[in-house]
Amino acid sequence: MRIDIITLFPELLSSPFESSILKRAIEAKKVVVHFHNLRDYAENKQKQVDDYPFGGGAGMVMKIEPIDLCIQKLKQQREYDEIIYLTPDGEQLNQPISNSLSTKQNIILLCGHYKGVDQRVRDHLITREISIGDFVLSGGELAAAVLCDSIIRLIPGVLGDESSALTDSYQDGLLAPPIYTRPANYKGWEVPPLLTSGNTPAVEKWRENKAFEKTKEIRPDLLKDQD
Repeated sequence: MRIDIITLFPELLSSPFESSILKRAIEAKKVVVHFHNLRDYAENKQKQVDDYPFGGGAGMVMKIEPIDLCIQKLKQQREYDEIIYLTPDGEQLNQPISNSLSTKQNIILLCGHYKGVDQRVRDHLITREISIGDFVLSGGELAAAVLCDSIIRLIPGVLGDESSALTDSYQDGLLAPPIYTRPANYKGWEVPPLLTSGNTPAVEKWRENKAFEKTKEIRPDLLKDQD
């Protein structure tokens, strides 16, 4: 997989990709990630990438020209499955979206800033708009990092135990059940005895029940799709 990230602040994105699972995935050549500084595509000496909105109003708007130039240059080099704009008013990211995107070959992520991008970018250049939640960030870089993490960890060979991702929250429409490890008794706080019994079928049934109970208590909205 190749992910090209268009941003005004590449330095905000470097850290997440220099450690942990993302770093290992890059080193193992499971994924290639490139940052593209949008100012490199500005057409004036001042490297201006924003301007005042037509009709007045507060804030600045990211200009269409540098974004278009960057995207067109990338598209001349390869075909892209998705060109995604990270924006608070996009479709909200969930596990099925991450699952689907993890199967793609080439993706462009556009990080917004200021009041957002010229609407013509969204109308003519973007294939998908994604939000990581109902809140506003200073820019799309952190959202892009979140999206990348959720995708890359699902690529075969990235996790040490590929079956681990299959038992994560939301993969089966439920939250993950409680999990425990050694010691079985800590300060009198004991692990449920069933989990140390060695009775695998009973343990799996316990986990299913606990996952359902947890989902019903915390995220009952997830169960509506299972009615």
